[in-house]
Amino acid sequence: MDVLQLPGVCDITINMQQTDEPANRPLTISIVVPSYNQAEYLPRTLASILSQQGDFALEVLVVDGQSTDGSLAILQAINDPRVTWISEPDNGQSDAINKGLAQVTGDVVTWLNSDDIYCDGALAKVAKAMLDHPQTQWLAGQCVIINEQDQPIRQGVTRYKNRQLARYRRRRLLRENFISQMSVFWRNDFGKDVGFLDESLYYTMDYDLWLRMSKASEPLILSENLGCFRWYANSKSGKINRRQFDEQYQVASPHLKGDPISRLIHRLNVEKIVWAYRLMRLLGR
Repeated sequence: MDVLQLPGVCDITINMQQTDEPANRPLTISIVVPSYNQAEYLPRTLASILSQQGDFALEVLVVDGQSTDGSLAILQAINDPRVTWISEPDNGQSDAINKGLAQVTGDVVTWLNSDDIYCDGALAKVAKAMLDHPQTQWLAGQCVIINEQDQPIRQGVTRYKNRQLARYRRRRLLRENFISQMSVFWRNDFGKDVGFLDESLYYTMDYDLWLRMSKASEPLILSENLGCFRWYANSKSGKINRRQFDEQYQVASPHLKGDPISRLIHRLNVEKIVWAYRLMRLLGR
């Protein structure tokens, strides 16, 4: 029996061997896990998914970009009918995610990057929300920022984003991206109607998707911690730079035609965020 123990904000212990699934689940949640050379974190990501319990069925598809760091051995060792995986060259993160989204068959879908994790009970909360609100096409919850050891960090950033999320309006989202990807879920048919990720975007393909989704349907906002975003210096998002937020502004701009005030506020928010992160870096936070 292989047991993984995750300390910190999302304490999880699971048996990675095959488990029996109850029949006739009312809702299936499909999770795509794009991964490339993330053997250090991939077991924790998968553990946080497979440990979820509740009145739902689970489908997990890992889309590996032909890793060379031991990730394949991790995937080959999993004996769980809920998990399938492929390993082949791709054109980057968005290509891997789109490939997975095109294949999964669940009622509700999302992706979880292979260095992030879910909080205990997250998927049960998502399933209940989607069943209780059948008209809801997508939802967004709260997120905790964690470090390499799964410990909460940057609580000030978390509080700020939670406040913004609680006050959700599409106009606010056009002015600033406060939605955390690892806490967003949507109905499969709705996602296919809206369209998959724009593979030309490097940093903000998720924000582009939120704007397209929000134009089509209002999200349900959950004041619950669903996911944990892992921040570390070598990660894609950890290397905060102006290009990331300039791309965000470019994504929002087509939606801001005829709204010069929101366009200006978004530009000012870019400056605010860039300088806030620079200050945190100087302070070692």
